[in-house]
Amino acid sequence: MAPRNQTGISEILLMGFMDESEFSDSHLHSPMYFFLSNLSFVDIYFTSTTIPKMLWNIQTQSKVIPFEGCIIQMYFFTLFAGLDSLILTVMAYDRFEAICHPLRYTVIMNLWFCLLLVLVSWIISALHSLLESLMVLQLSFCPVLEISHFFCELNQMIQLASSDTFLNNLVMYCGAVLLAGISLTGILYSYSKIVSSIHAISCSQGKYKAFSTCASHLSVVSLFYCTSLGVYLSSAATHSSYSSATTSVMYTVVTPMLNPFIYSLRNKDLKKGLKILYRKVTVKGPLVLGLRKCP
Repeated sequence: MAPRNQTGISEILLMGFMDESEFSDSHLHSPMYFFLSNLSFVDIYFTSTTIPKMLWNIQTQSKVIPFEGCIIQMYFFTLFAGLDSLILTVMAYDRFEAICHPLRYTVIMNLWFCLLLVLVSWIISALHSLLESLMVLQLSFCPVLEISHFFCELNQMIQLASSDTFLNNLVMYCGAVLLAGISLTGILYSYSKIVSSIHAISCSQGKYKAFSTCASHLSVVSLFYCTSLGVYLSSAATHSSYSSATTSVMYTVVTPMLNPFIYSLRNKDLKKGLKILYRKVTVKGPLVLGLRKCP
């Protein structure tokens, strides 16, 4: 009998990723990788606040941005910069608990506590960014502004205001000290305890294994803080707007893009997970749609 169209099909099943366990390493379901996924998310949007507009300006040879767009860009840049700092601090605390209190680690760093740490980081950064943006909106500006940068930076906007900016500068520097200073202090304190705990381990192999879990995080922290501090210290020393804009590319574009590579190249679990995924895909071939046949 010749085949005919089945017009009575009720549903189609998409069998592509039915069994997630085949493509996911169980070691990746841990607090460290939960924080890493949040850091990657923040880095993606951190770069998205500046790169698209910068590329558009280069392509169109236009350097104009609406005032509302400038405020929005400044808000999100401040938001994600603060989140980067806070999540790096949370990740340092995670390493501190894992190495200094290994027996209590799974109890302390449970799912709800990890979610709470990330939520608090978002709230603090969002409130800080909102406060800074609202205070800039209270300032008076000339009809035409020229910013010597490739994005709307908070400090640049305050400097270009034609009204009194004492309160804005006070809030900006206090916010920087509280966010960056407390975050960096927390990271240094966590690693001082980590170093003490590693030093107490008698086995050299155990010391190496404990320190290797922190190597990627230390690399990202060093890259983030060294580049950002280097930008502002060099700009303060040279007073060159072009030099400041050029060096700012390091911590606004290069550093967030390097973070996933640093964690991928220096992490055995991630490399193992990628190898498993690659083998599954190459062995099974391309994913196809599964159809439920009529009885």
